[in-house]
Amino acid sequence: MPALNGTALDLLTGDAQTFIDKVWASRVHLHQVDRSALVDILALDDVDRLVTASGLRTPALRVVRDGQVCSSSEFTRQATIAGSPLTGLVDGRKALAMYDDGATLVLQGLHRYWPPLTQLVRELELALGHPCQANAYLTPPGSQGFARHSDTHDVFVFQTHGHKQWEIVEDDTARDIVMEPGLSMYLPTGTPHSARSQAESSLHVTIGVNRTTWRDLLRRRVDAVLADDRYDTPLPAGFIEDPDRLAGPLEAELAGLVDRLAALAADDVATLTAERFLRDRAPAMLGALGDRVRLPQLDDLTRLERRPTAACLLRDDGDRLRVLLGDRELRMPIRLRPAMEMVRDQASFVVGDLSACLDPQSRLVLCRRLVREGLLRFPR
Repeated sequence: MPALNGTALDLLTGDAQTFIDKVWASRVHLHQVDRSALVDILALDDVDRLVTASGLRTPALRVVRDGQVCSSSEFTRQATIAGSPLTGLVDGRKALAMYDDGATLVLQGLHRYWPPLTQLVRELELALGHPCQANAYLTPPGSQGFARHSDTHDVFVFQTHGHKQWEIVEDDTARDIVMEPGLSMYLPTGTPHSARSQAESSLHVTIGVNRTTWRDLLRRRVDAVLADDRYDTPLPAGFIEDPDRLAGPLEAELAGLVDRLAALAADDVATLTAERFLRDRAPAMLGALGDRVRLPQLDDLTRLERRPTAACLLRDDGDRLRVLLGDRELRMPIRLRPAMEMVRDQASFVVGDLSACLDPQSRLVLCRRLVREGLLRFPR
């Protein structure tokens, strides 16, 4: 079994495996890391560029004042592109004026359009097996975006500018934590918290982890069994006055349902759950255009590297090999498994390194395909 993909999780927690084993989904956790490792993911200048010069549109930006979400009409404008209307365009001047007036600017869904967070979130998803998302909060000095509240998802928080004082309630006890650049914090679902900026502006990023629970998994399995047409039969007439007309058949149906659920192979269910998660991931292929432009230059001396936002899980299926990339699936001849194992296990390699598995033409064809599919890329 491949080792846990812990690059991003190590960054935020210090030790991915220890965090999974002893902390995950149960306790507040703090970790201090080199300041630049987190600040460089989303600096103040990056937020400036996004808000004032990127053509950002709602709902990618939300503005919160005194705990209330402001109407987007207060900070957006309309424009046209080639004569077609463009609505919800963020007006940087208006947004910054609201910030000057004490409002918090919330950048939503950053994992969809800010490459450093795309990579961080994708790595976290592959390490945890739960969908993740990224938001950022820019708060003016001495202000608070939201009053004390609890989130319905787990949260990783890290500060990239200024300081913010958090009040965390754990085991019915409140404690204050001052977040600063280089400090990350994990809050399990339901942890009451509030936060206020200090003497300077505050910028922090939150990574929300939307838990998939045992209830979710079991409900999907039960629903799959109940999809059988046999369960479309109506309940017996007359059971309102005579409940025994329902009780007997119900007992038999419950027993049958238990038997059908018991017949499910746990290994198969686990595999299907993992593959379903991978197929749901959105593609993340920054730089793919440049890679395609360089493809004609590819030869045995070319170095390629694994794209960090892509998974690479291999599944045998008869005489075919299924390759799960995290947003789609490839199928190829089973004879390519040794070459694909090398691709999976190496962070980077030279095309000629595949000579033990493939002839010159075959390795060029495979590498070109994997570049086009986004699993491999030319070194950055």
